[in-house]
Amino acid sequence: MSKFTITLAPSGDVDAARLIQRHLAQMASQSPAESCHAQGQSELDAPDARLFLLRHDGDAISMGALKALGDGALELKSMHTVAKARGSGAGRAMLEHLLALARNESATGVFLETGSSDDFRPSRRLYASLGFVECAPFANYTSDPLSVFMHLDLSSSG
Repeated sequence: MSKFTITLAPSGDVDAARLIQRHLAQMASQSPAESCHAQGQSELDAPDARLFLLRHDGDAISMGALKALGDGALELKSMHTVAKARGSGAGRAMLEHLLALARNESATGVFLETGSSDDFRPSRRLYASLGFVECAPFANYTSDPLSVFMHLDLSSSG
């Protein structure tokens, strides 16, 4: 039995709102506004996005979202694990859950944007460990020295 449970967050969920606010505050503290691409509650409640919460012993400790980009591609958004749970495997469990969903839905690939500073190094390592590779800016993103863009090709996955 897994030590984590992951569920779709209902619109306006209080635990989701708490995690989103923590995530937005952390991203704002690590990146200038023009390089901060974290999304708030309204964007994550939009019809093209799905936000998931990971719980341990009933406490929401991690979140992650998938946003449709069109042509079968998805964007990974709002990956966040509370500080006390980092290193517990919660972030990896959330990422693996989201990638399993993408594969089950026959997505062609998953893109993401993350920071380029050392603060984001653990995240970039996690993404790379599951097959993500650096790529050019995608969708509405533009080149930014504070951003790293990554892609996982699912078009040939079984």
